[in-house]
Amino acid sequence: MVPIIVYFIVFKYIPMVNSVIAFKDYSVVKGIWGSPWAGFKHFNLFFNNPIFWDLIKNTLLLSIYHLVAGFPIPILLALALNEVRNGLFKRAVQLVTYAPHFISTVVMVSMIMLVLSPKLGIVNTALRSLGMEEIDFLGNADMFRSVYVWSDIWQNAGYAAIIYLAALAGVDPSLYEAARVDGASRLQKIIHIDLPGLMPTAVIILILNLGGIMSVGFEKTYLLQNPLNLETSEVIATYVYKIGLLNANFSFATAVGLFNSVINFSLLVLVNAFAKRITKSSLW
Repeated sequence: MVPIIVYFIVFKYIPMVNSVIAFKDYSVVKGIWGSPWAGFKHFNLFFNNPIFWDLIKNTLLLSIYHLVAGFPIPILLALALNEVRNGLFKRAVQLVTYAPHFISTVVMVSMIMLVLSPKLGIVNTALRSLGMEEIDFLGNADMFRSVYVWSDIWQNAGYAAIIYLAALAGVDPSLYEAARVDGASRLQKIIHIDLPGLMPTAVIILILNLGGIMSVGFEKTYLLQNPLNLETSEVIATYVYKIGLLNANFSFATAVGLFNSVINFSLLVLVNAFAKRITKSSLW
């Protein structure tokens, strides 16, 4: 465990000390500790920004949509694969669903743009062949969240299902034998054996997902973003990059990042306490 502990201390905990620049007017020349204190100036600038609530709304809606749509699908996929008895078919399906996880974000966004292109994309080609009108998926602000969420589910559902398959592998085989003797159907086995076996793992993953609900992936959001869908695609992460980093306003960027971290940590503690009381499963 020593290399992992050292990694987190060096690259996670020590850099956390530098978050003090959120309370300073940071100057590269003067350094972190030589820069003058600014108090809550940068937090106030963010809170009083005219688009503050739009950023919060876009970030939350995108995260909640992704959580609601994406959380149950790996569980359903794992349950379905667990019922497959043909080993070759099972491995083939696992490979097909697992492989997209290793596609880089840039390549994935390029694929999305090609597939959904208004003129050359396969989706709009199919729509035209059916006598329907073309749809500019990435140019429509209302469709941005769906494009983002469902492409991400396609890419990562197979990888996430592996965790649940591992949990199912730990279920006591005698439970299945007893259910078979009692004449339980396949659906009854899933409801009364598989789902309870998955519940502790699902609760932990749900807690972790809720704890990061304000942290929408920056790379994919930024790459899919354009002036036409900016109304729904501008989230906290992309705003910080444009205002805080491109303009070298590091104190402002750190203040917004610290705000995000505090919200995520608070949600993590609250959801963990709630899950511990209701399901008896928790992170601590």
